[in-house]
Amino acid sequence: MLFNTWTFAAFLLAVLSTYYFTPGLRKYAPFQVTLLTIASYVFYAWHAPWLVIVLAFSTTINAWATVALFCAPTASNQKQFSRKILLIAVLGNLLVLAVFKYASLLVETFLPQAMHRPWGVDLKNIPLPIGISFFTFQGISLVVDVYRKTQNVDQLSWENADQLTSGKSSSRGKVIADIAFFKAFFPQLVAGPIVKAHQFMGQIGKKEFRNIQWESAVKTLITGFFFKMVIADNLREVTAGLSFPAFTEMPGVNLLFLLYAFSFQIFADFFGYSMIAIGLARLFGYELPENFNFPYISTSITEFWRRWHISLSSWLREYLYIPLGGNRLGAVRTYLNLIVVMLLGGLWHGAAWKFMFWGGAHGACLALERLFQAQKNRMHAMNCLIQVVRMLLVFHLVSALWLLFQLDDLHQGWLFVKRLSHWPSGFSPQPIFCCVIFGLGVVGYHALGWFRERKQLAIHSSGLGNILYGTLLFLILTNSGVSGAFIYFQF
Repeated sequence: MLFNTWTFAAFLLAVLSTYYFTPGLRKYAPFQVTLLTIASYVFYAWHAPWLVIVLAFSTTINAWATVALFCAPTASNQKQFSRKILLIAVLGNLLVLAVFKYASLLVETFLPQAMHRPWGVDLKNIPLPIGISFFTFQGISLVVDVYRKTQNVDQLSWENADQLTSGKSSSRGKVIADIAFFKAFFPQLVAGPIVKAHQFMGQIGKKEFRNIQWESAVKTLITGFFFKMVIADNLREVTAGLSFPAFTEMPGVNLLFLLYAFSFQIFADFFGYSMIAIGLARLFGYELPENFNFPYISTSITEFWRRWHISLSSWLREYLYIPLGGNRLGAVRTYLNLIVVMLLGGLWHGAAWKFMFWGGAHGACLALERLFQAQKNRMHAMNCLIQVVRMLLVFHLVSALWLLFQLDDLHQGWLFVKRLSHWPSGFSPQPIFCCVIFGLGVVGYHALGWFRERKQLAIHSSGLGNILYGTLLFLILTNSGVSGAFIYFQF
C-alpha cells in the first residue's frame, strides 16, 4: 500500500479513528499496540499477503532471543549463554536476509547453470519482500541492545522487559507483543528510517488524541508529500530515459542534466518517504529519528554520510564499525574498517556487484579523507568560495555514483561517463527544462538549510513559513506527477 494513494488515506483515517476513539478501549496501551500491529500487517500484506510470513518469522526469531536473553541463567555461565543466544539471533536475521535478498547473487556467482533450478525452483528469481533490509536491521538492533542491557549496559529503557528481568514471567506476552509492534510499525516498515530498539521501546505506552503534535506532524507530512509527489514523481518521468541503450544516442548536455535529475529524484523520493513516515508516526504518538539533514551541502563524503540516510549510517557505525574496532586499533585498521563497513553498506542496498562498487567507492573516499584529516580541517577554515567548490565536487561525485542505482551494471555506467564528453550542437530542451523546474525544489531546500545553519533562519515559526507550507500543499494538489513506488522499496 503506497502512502500517496487514496486507499492509504482511507486506511489511515480508519486506523486513527479506532486508535483514539474506540469506547472503553482507547485508553489502554495493549489495545493500541495490538491495533497498530494488526493494521501494520494489513498494510504490509495489502498487495502480497505471503509477505507477512517472512515478517512473522523474523519477528519470532527476535522475540525468542529477547525473552531468552532476559531470562538467561544467573549462574557463572550467563555471559557465555547470552553470547550464544545473540549469535543465533543475529545469524537467524542474516539468514532470512540472505535467502530472500542474496540468493540470486550467490547462486549466479557460485553455482553452475545446471544447478540454478533444483526441485523446480529458480533460485535466481526468489521474490524480494519489500522492506526486508530495514526490518532485519531493526531486529538485529533489538537483540544487540537487549544483550548489552543484560551485560549491565544501560541502553534499553523498556518497562515490560524490565519486569522479565525481575522474574515476572506474566510479562512475556506483553514483551512479545511489543516486539511484534516494533518490527511491524507501518510508517517506517518498508523504507525506514531504521529505528533502533533503544530509540523506540521506551516510547511504547498509552497515547491520547490531545497530545498529538499537530503542527509538527502536518508540516512534516506536507513536506514529505511535496518532495515525493511533486518533485520525485515528476522527475521520474524524465529519468526514465536514463537507461541503456537509450542514453547512447543522447548528447552530453542532456546526459548531464539527466544525471542531475536522477540525483534530485533519489533525494526527493527517499527524503519524502522519511518525512511522511516521521509525520505519520507523530499522529500515533511516536517519534522516529531524523533521516536527512541537507546532505547536498556537504563539503566532504564524511560529512555527506552524517547528513544522508542518517539512520543507516548511525546503525552501521553503532553495530558494525565500532564492534570491528572503529578507530581504536590504529590507522590502517581504521581505514580497513571504513572500507569494509561501506562495502557491506553497499551490499545492503542491493544484491549486485555494482552496489558493492558503490559502497567501496564511498568507503575509499572516507578512508582517504581520514588519511588527510589535517589538510581537510585547514580547508574547512578557508573562505566561503572554497566551501562552495567543495560542495559542488562532493555533489558531482555522489551524483555520478548514484548512476549505479539506475543503470544495470558498471559497464553501462562507464559508457554513460564516456558519453558525457560527446557535446554535439543539437540537444533536447525538454529534459533540461524539467530538471531545472523540479530540481529548484531540492536546490531551494538545501539553500535554506545552508543559510539556516549559518544565519539561524527560523522560517518554520514565522508567517512566511505558513505561506510556504500553504504553497507546497497547493502544488501537491495541482502539480503532482504520476504516482509511483518509492525507490527504496527495492532495497
